[in-house]
Amino acid sequence: MSTVEINPNEVDFFTDREVAARAEPYFDHMLAHHPVFREPKYGVVIVTGYEEALQVYHQPDVYSSINRTGGPVVDLPVELVGDDISEILEQHRELFSSNDQIVTFDPPMHTDHRAILMGLITPKRLKENESFLKRTADQYLDELLPQGHCEFIWDYAKKYTILAVGDLLGVPEEDFPLLLERFASGGATPVLGNLELQVNHYNALELMYDYFVEKIEERRVAPKDDVLTGMALATFPDGSLPEPIEVARIASNLFAAGQETTVQIMGICMQRIAEDAELQQRLREDFSLIPKFIEETLRIEAPIKGSFRLTKRPTTLGGLDLPVGTVVMLLHGAAGRDPRVFEDPATFDVDRANARQHLAFGRGIHTCPGAPLARAEAVFSIERFLSRTSSITIDAAHHGPAGERSWDLIESYKFHGHTHLYLDYAQSETE
Repeated sequence: MSTVEINPNEVDFFTDREVAARAEPYFDHMLAHHPVFREPKYGVVIVTGYEEALQVYHQPDVYSSINRTGGPVVDLPVELVGDDISEILEQHRELFSSNDQIVTFDPPMHTDHRAILMGLITPKRLKENESFLKRTADQYLDELLPQGHCEFIWDYAKKYTILAVGDLLGVPEEDFPLLLERFASGGATPVLGNLELQVNHYNALELMYDYFVEKIEERRVAPKDDVLTGMALATFPDGSLPEPIEVARIASNLFAAGQETTVQIMGICMQRIAEDAELQQRLREDFSLIPKFIEETLRIEAPIKGSFRLTKRPTTLGGLDLPVGTVVMLLHGAAGRDPRVFEDPATFDVDRANARQHLAFGRGIHTCPGAPLARAEAVFSIERFLSRTSSITIDAAHHGPAGERSWDLIESYKFHGHTHLYLDYAQSETE
């Protein structure tokens, strides 16, 4: 694997726009020379190595997720000292971003809340959700295909992923317009610091908290034979009944976390399909390749570049000593390019045998619980697009000619994907 020579002491990963738009050269250089690196500006330990990232994932007793969605700086009004700062962190949880969402919880709080969440995303419920996914994909394509073109992110992916999660959680279809209004009405584009994105998503989440609290309270008084009732009556592992707001936060988090990630997965996949005619033809001829194609895409272009951790106890990682209070950033997007795990990692290979070993959905106790839904949404969307078209290409009027593309990419140290993706296509003759 060839790498571009980079001086990591001179590159601010968190503010450099060139790295934000195209991080692969940075990833490859760091993997080759510094799989674990303490950058000088903030003191953040950046982890690009695959095995080193696994070490962090599998030690939640050492690495807290409390700052997972935050930034490179942790500013608390107390000194982080001692052999274990777990209690100190929980005492100041309200100072961290997304502090009421399960992705930032540590055991035992995480264990209890994840049990509720996994009770909502059962294999049986996912199977029931499949018919909705197929039907909804076709409904949107009925509208889009006669036009011969679309802006894929906002015309299709945003709406589709929101309704997919809504159906999974049993939101009545008469309330779907409410979901679309709150989450797909032209919200913020992620930027380097992500502050605008976080604020807008948090405001939308607050509204969803109100929605689910009302539904859960209604179902507890008057149960029905529906998913919302199951959610309302779900208990923690010890048999205690959560407060309605606790369940509402778990449900609402799926909209903010799973929806945005899945949108970018689908956008990245569709861009590859539209750019590579040979690959597109292979997928058209053999739909069984689509899941493998999606995994290889996730490996080489993870939609979440990375997330943060905070050391609760002194530890060592990749030869570095990490005192308590050290901010660690796991770069999932880099780990999928680690040549120690993936042969010729810069090459996209739809037949790669170990592609599914990627870390795009995390690992350990914080493995993304919505991963099966995200995969299903991508599979069904790609299948239906390919089934109902004879060709899919990039709209050169918006993105420029082949070889000179100008993409509308997210500029962020956390996210990777498209803010807009314009496609042209021809309906199949059987349409």
